[in-house]
This record gives sequence, structure tokens and C-alpha cells, in this order.
Amino acid sequence: MQMLRIERDPRGTATLILNRPTERNALCAELIGELTEALTGLAAERDLRVVLLAGAGSAFCAGADIADMRAAGAAEPVQNVAAARRFVALLDRLERMPQPTVAVVHGAAYGGALGLIAACDIAVAGMAARFALSEVRLGLVPAMISPYVIRAIGARQAGRFMLTAEAMDAATAARVGLVHEAVEDAALPAAVAKIVDALLAGGPCAQAEIKLLLRRVTGRGDAADAVLQGELAQWIARLRGSAEATEGLTAFLEKRPAKWREPG
Repeated sequence: MQMLRIERDPRGTATLILNRPTERNALCAELIGELTEALTGLAAERDLRVVLLAGAGSAFCAGADIADMRAAGAAEPVQNVAAARRFVALLDRLERMPQPTVAVVHGAAYGGALGLIAACDIAVAGMAARFALSEVRLGLVPAMISPYVIRAIGARQAGRFMLTAEAMDAATAARVGLVHEAVEDAALPAAVAKIVDALLAGGPCAQAEIKLLLRRVTGRGDAADAVLQGELAQWIARLRGSAEATEGLTAFLEKRPAKWREPG
């Protein structure tokens, strides 16, 4: 089975569908690579107007593949950092798409999935969707996705949900700004179609310029972004090689509570 499907329509839209349904579309190294490659190809298509991101099966995306995360943490530091940089590159490619991007969210969206959602220009969710910044429950931090999530929901809200890993329902995700709209699941296709119609009514060159404008007026630059991305890759690589993360990831795979170190 292909880990990524691409569906097109004649109006100039492409839908990227994460296609690991039995693993709830967890982001393994192969899927990250396929998604990055697909986005790179689509970015160069002058006639493409809108890119949508969705998940197959019961979930949008369960976040990082835990077995991959544990393997990266056990690898040599250079390999660990390289694996982190591949996900950093994916998020950067998604955010920098010249076309408007729309995340279509249903079911579970955990951990790294929130980075995908926040890196898209627009996000719409079904009311049954559930969201969580779940990394702390594994002894990790949401380092690589943090700039995107903080831009979407602000540092105050991000701090709460990063520290607690509480699940958000779709209404809460809309209230804090993670998604723009939450609708009944049956109404999700119609809600997305309405947004696509609105996007297709705009000038494509103007839309690409608006995306550049938003980066400029919020004080961002390529050099500063590159430095930050390198720091974040080092950060997650360091932590997932730690004893606490090893215990958290192992406990998850063994379906047991983690035995955290007692403070003191």
C-alpha cells in the first residue's frame, strides 16, 4: 500500500492523503520522505491552485511513529539529528508552499500532527476530531512543531497544552485558533468545498504574495528560521536519546504506564 495518495480534480486542487490507516497515519521516516517529495513537486506546478492535506481511515494522524522515535533516540547522535531535520524540513516545505494549503482533520490528531495542521494556511475539523500535544507523556517535548503551534494558538495556550497533554475537542481547537472552523463530521466535505471555492476565486499570484507578506510583517526571515530549525532538531534529538524518553517511548510500545523518576 502506498503511504501517500494524491488525488486531483480538474479545477486545480490536489489532496495529499496520509495512507497508513492501520497505524492511524503515524509519521514514519518513509511517509515523511514521501510527503516532503510530493510537496516539493507540487510547489513547482504553476497550474495548481490549492493543496489539501487529509488522512485515510479513522484518524488524521497519530503523530510520530513511536518505534521510529525510539530507534532514532538509540542511534548515533548524527543519525538522530538527521532524522529530526527531515521532519523539520517537511514542516518548512509545507508552510512555504506557494499555493494555499488546507488541513482537513477528522479523528485523532496528536503530537506531530498538530505541526502539520498549524503549518497549513487553513484548517477545518470535524466535531469528532480530538487533538493533543502528547509529547510530554512520552518524556519528550514538541520542539520541532513548536513555532507553528505557537503562531497558531499563542504561547499561553501552547504552554498549557504542551505541559498537560490534555486532549482538546474540535470546539476547543477552534476556540484557541488551532483550526479555523469545526463542523459536524457529515458537513466536513461541504465546509472544505466552500473554502476551496473561495480560494479559487482569488488571484494565485496574489495569494502566493500574501503568504510572503505574512512572513515579512511578522518579522521572520530565512536566516533566522534556518538557525531556529537547526536548534530545534538538536533539541529533540538530545531529549529522545535521554533515559526519560527511552522509558516513555518503551512504556508506550509496551502499553504500560511510564515509570517516571521521582523529583528530588
